[in-house]
Amino acid sequence: MRRLSMSFALIALAVAVSACSQASPAATKDQAQAGQLILVKGGTFKDTKSNFYGHSIALPDYYIGQYEVTQREWIEVMGGNPSQNKGSGLPVEMVSWYDAIEYCNKRSVKEGLTPYYTIDKSKKDPNNTSEHDTVKWIVTINAEANGYRLPTEAEWEYAASGGQLSKSYTYSGSNAPDEVSWNWRNAGTKYLSGDWNWPLIESNHNTTKPIGGKKPNELGLYDMSGNIREWSWNWYGDGLDNSSGALRVVKGGGWLGDVVSNEVSYRGKFEANGFGPDQGFRVSRNG
Repeated sequence: MRRLSMSFALIALAVAVSACSQASPAATKDQAQAGQLILVKGGTFKDTKSNFYGHSIALPDYYIGQYEVTQREWIEVMGGNPSQNKGSGLPVEMVSWYDAIEYCNKRSVKEGLTPYYTIDKSKKDPNNTSEHDTVKWIVTINAEANGYRLPTEAEWEYAASGGQLSKSYTYSGSNAPDEVSWNWRNAGTKYLSGDWNWPLIESNHNTTKPIGGKKPNELGLYDMSGNIREWSWNWYGDGLDNSSGALRVVKGGGWLGDVVSNEVSYRGKFEANGFGPDQGFRVSRNG
């Protein structure tokens, strides 16, 4: 039912609520292990490089994970661990969009919250136009629910750009990618230069890194650029708010792709049943 990511298939065929707060950048990994969420104060986009800048979009307050969901957090909710690169403090990966949706609902139930999603597995989603996605669950939202969910593309980009504190950095928290992101150049044994090169990456033993190892952004969020690509709720398309499509939007880039994908404004895309060793997510909740 799950389909290996295009980037990984071609390469590796060939590759809680109590913790919700306005945390400072000095927040510890112990807080992350408690599922730390950051309150993002809403408003219009301040980041002049954002895809949403200048649009008449004003977001309400919401919460977003200070860190990517870890393997420890995944195991506590889901049981097994699908990740290729194992480690309790590493972000969970090899998870599809559907896997992330189920995690959100199961974690909500586990913590006594109202699930945000209604999942109908008995029918195929008519809005999913993918030729390769064999899952196509119909997933609808319960907009007033207080449970966990994926951030929308706009919420993700707003938070990654620093919200109302944005300094319009190219990457989340800096204009220098190595300060804030694990990427193909720095995620292995030695620092790589030149053009993106898979044999070089493979021989350099590149992999995911423990959460929170780089500088946070203006809101105290870590790894919004690099480490793993992160699922968002939205369909990918020419517009920024599509009601259907073949692919879901992924944000932030990861340790495997080129550095350009780590830019806050970069719009990645992936079939919802796709998964790979550089594909994970972080959670969000209504404010």
